Amino acid sequence: VIYPPHSKLTDKEKTNICYLSFPDSNSGCLGDTQFCFRFRQSPGRKVSLCCFLDQLDRDLPVYLKKDSAYYYGYVYFRQVRDKSLKRGYFQKSLVLISKLPYVHLFRTMLKQIAPEYFEKSEAFLEAVCSDIDHWPPPVPGKVLQLPIMGLIMKLRIPTYRDKPGTTPIVQNMHQADAQISMALPTVHEVDLFRCFCPVFFHIQMLWELVLLGEPLVVMAPSPAESSETVLALVSCISPLKYCSDFRPYFTIHDSEFKEYTTRTQAPPSVILGVTNPFFAKTLQHWPHIIRIGDIKLPGEVPKQVKVKKLKNLKTLDSKPGVYTSYKPYLNKDEEIIKQLQKGVQQKRPTEAQSVILRRYFLELTESFIIPLERYVASLMPLQKCISPWKSPPQLRQFSQDDFMKTLEKAGPQLTSGLKGDWIGLYRHFLKSPNFDGWFRSRQKEMTQKLEALHLEALCNENLVFWTQKHTEVETVDLVLKLKNKLLQADREHLPVKTDTLKKLQTHINDIILALPDDLQDILLKTGT
Repeated sequence: VIYPPHSKLTDKEKTNICYLSFPDSNSGCLGDTQFCFRFRQSPGRKVSLCCFLDQLDRDLPVYLKKDSAYYYGYVYFRQVRDKSLKRGYFQKSLVLISKLPYVHLFRTMLKQIAPEYFEKSEAFLEAVCSDIDHWPPPVPGKVLQLPIMGLIMKLRIPTYRDKPGTTPIVQNMHQADAQISMALPTVHEVDLFRCFCPVFFHIQMLWELVLLGEPLVVMAPSPAESSETVLALVSCISPLKYCSDFRPYFTIHDSEFKEYTTRTQAPPSVILGVTNPFFAKTLQHWPHIIRIGDIKLPGEVPKQVKVKKLKNLKTLDSKPGVYTSYKPYLNKDEEIIKQLQKGVQQKRPTEAQSVILRRYFLELTESFIIPLERYVASLMPLQKCISPWKSPPQLRQFSQDDFMKTLEKAGPQLTSGLKGDWIGLYRHFLKSPNFDGWFRSRQKEMTQKLEALHLEALCNENLVFWTQKHTEVETVDLVLKLKNKLLQADREHLPVKTDTLKKLQTHINDIILALPDDLQDILLKTGT
């Protein structure tokens, strides 16, 4: 059953969703299980929502921007014994498909509606959809109230202006009416500490592997564990965006199965979460494999575990741990391990442990990225190079050698006490998809900034005076160019003040009015 009934999915998308909505039979998930998956959108399909979401996308932090090529599926699966059924079990999944990576929000929502849906069937889904129809648009930075079956979820979607690592608290107001409200502390974060617990001693090495876009497999006993761990890995380099593909839950029926498991070429830059024992064989040539047992919160401190050799990983009953021959570039930070171990001994709540871990990853990522930000900012031409009568100047080329020279005086040592081969880590990173994605978005921002400064320079000129000294042909040419500039500013959402655009429009109108009537008519008609 699909709701709303007019939603269109291609056959390939339907097949992918069906296979991904159920745990592998060996997972033995009795009772209720929640997990999430991600799948490719079929090429050539038009999505009416895109332009609407694009406007909201601009204000999101880079790691929450939607990826136009992928959908997320959020699953609530129930399996209980039922003698009246032929198979002896009731097995059903309720799946919510969305472009938005708001894991915690949709997980909370499914927890509210799925148990009731399994008892009440389809009419109930109609009621749920009618509630969702009343939701406000997902505007970043505003406190939103989302009604769902008698409950109001209150939340705030982060914006790119938020200081990284801070989460403005959404207060739980007492409702005067009968509706219960529930404040969500986050829309997208997973419980980092719980996810990293099984591989506690290797968090820093895993951060390096994710940063460098290395091929990673997470082998877990169930989709719940595999999807949480993959999402935790992807988020550990935040505020950097992980730019390669990642699949929180991946099955042998997936349409990309052949592409990702072939041995004819090196494993691709992806993170896969798998539960089927078959993968232990199919993916044993992958360079980095994380084996996870059942995720339980440790009552005692995990024992120090060595990184295991890949050749020891032959079966799925291999011991939990990280199997790789990777040598980390940076020396191990013993402080964070001690701090978290102390938390376990003092029975510190897992939320508090996650906050400590998230801050640690954030500081590590920022120490790494600040020297790059600083160098890339120096590629911007000076403002005095911008002339209204010439095209905007180009950004200077990124030079790896020049960047490496800056590290001696302005490298990560300014903000991080960690020793190690930072230079080697940067060299490796500059070849990775994450650098490519980061640099492209910086390039786009800076080019737009140059276009905006060029527009401002034009506005500050006396353009009518200029036209008096030039021919009609040159004046018409200028009008058309200025109109194009206005269209571009609107189309590309250039960071220009509204006043600047109004001023430019006034300039255009003044120039047109100074021209002969026949030309005025033509130019006013081409206003659109």
